[in-house]
Amino acid sequence: MSAPHGQEISRTHPLDLIAGADRTRALDALFVNAPLRDYALRPRVNDYTLPVLGMAYIATYAHQAGFSVGVLDAEAHGLGLAQTTELINAARPRWVGMNLLAPTYELSARIAAHLADDIALVVGGHQAKAMPQRILADPRMDRLHALVIGESETRTAALLEDAKRRTELPGVLWRDRLLNTTARGIAPPGTTGRHLAPDIDALPFVDRRYLPQDPCTAPDGRIEANIVGSRGCPYDCGFCGAAVSANPDVKIRTRRPDNIVAELDDLNARYGATAFRFVDDLFLGAARIIRPAMDAFTAHRIGERYVWDATGRINVLHRVDDALLDTLARNGLREVALGIESGSDRILAAMDKRITAAMTEHVARRLMERGIHVKGYFILGYPGEQHEDLAATERHIRALWGLADLLPGSFRASVFEFRPYPGTPVWQQLTVAGHAPADLLAYADIDLTDHGADETMRARDEFNFSVGIQFGAVPLTTLRATLAALTREQHARTGRQRMTA
Repeated sequence: MSAPHGQEISRTHPLDLIAGADRTRALDALFVNAPLRDYALRPRVNDYTLPVLGMAYIATYAHQAGFSVGVLDAEAHGLGLAQTTELINAARPRWVGMNLLAPTYELSARIAAHLADDIALVVGGHQAKAMPQRILADPRMDRLHALVIGESETRTAALLEDAKRRTELPGVLWRDRLLNTTARGIAPPGTTGRHLAPDIDALPFVDRRYLPQDPCTAPDGRIEANIVGSRGCPYDCGFCGAAVSANPDVKIRTRRPDNIVAELDDLNARYGATAFRFVDDLFLGAARIIRPAMDAFTAHRIGERYVWDATGRINVLHRVDDALLDTLARNGLREVALGIESGSDRILAAMDKRITAAMTEHVARRLMERGIHVKGYFILGYPGEQHEDLAATERHIRALWGLADLLPGSFRASVFEFRPYPGTPVWQQLTVAGHAPADLLAYADIDLTDHGADETMRARDEFNFSVGIQFGAVPLTTLRATLAALTREQHARTGRQRMTA
């Protein structure tokens, strides 16, 4: 990916790195995406990171409600912690909003600790949901006025209107520092649903002014944008923060097909986008969603005008008939990202993936036969993984590469080291087994790029972080060597495919 389409970044003014900021107005809120590491210590070497769509949804809603807001994506800009804090304080917003994630929590807390005294802090995200009491008790969070659990468009706007409204907002927590107690908002009758599960078809389309790298120019020259088609996931994969058991409060909903088509056309009209990536878990995760969406795509001739990528569920795609797969291909489906995770059926069962390696190969073959590309995600080092399980995953990846060599579609493997996330099913298993939460939260970045010299590893440098614990039989050095070898081979294969395209 390259820099944002039609957008040049200048660093001559503090607001230049704040996406969407209106210099003629004081900022009511600045939403901050913390960096994955302190880039003042080791500069970033990749030039693109996924956009913070959730944060942009909140900013868009707040702007529509009349507030002056901006987004500082410190990860996208590769900022160090000191620079991030300086930019925030120089911008002087009334509120700062932060999305707390397990890998970035320590960095977020260090930023929060240095906010100016007159800035109020609101936080949300997976970490806030999984460990609210731990966060509320963190002395570095003494500017924290509200912790929001779940989807927060409407509640954030209400807080910007009047901080005292937190008492009437469901799922909003704060700490009374004098009494050392936690308080929680209590919603008036009939308002809870509107706040906890807003109508996603009534929400405004994401205003791309709040995303510094979206739309962007893809390697094939197309203008590409990311999009969300649904919220929530009905599956319970052991490692996933979106697992249904970790989110009992989330109501699973999908956008109307005509609403999705309208956003695609809007992005095309505004930015010339002709390629789209659905980043949610569910767009190709249930036949009851796929079929009406494809009816709308066919009616609007989407396949003649655009291409699009989406995440798919292997067990669902395994069951659909050939006619539906043909329809997906005709409607412009370019690539499906599959959570394959392992080539070992034993590990897949431990993850509660509800798939087998044979099922994955069958689905990948059917997709690639139709010229649809497949991206497979894999996790190395899952708790209980043995040497033979790791070997099975390596064989599985190579088998899928070999299959792709014979078919119109391609296959690419994206490999990760396992890391535990609080609130997930496997987190519970690990803590019951005796792992201390503090140890499971000790995230650190791992440089597999040789300080940026290894080109094959640079593009995925942001994903190489670890808690440094060996959860199975395979030593971490072996896991990382395997990860690096597979990534280098995939990089070489991708390069050859581009040269022959």
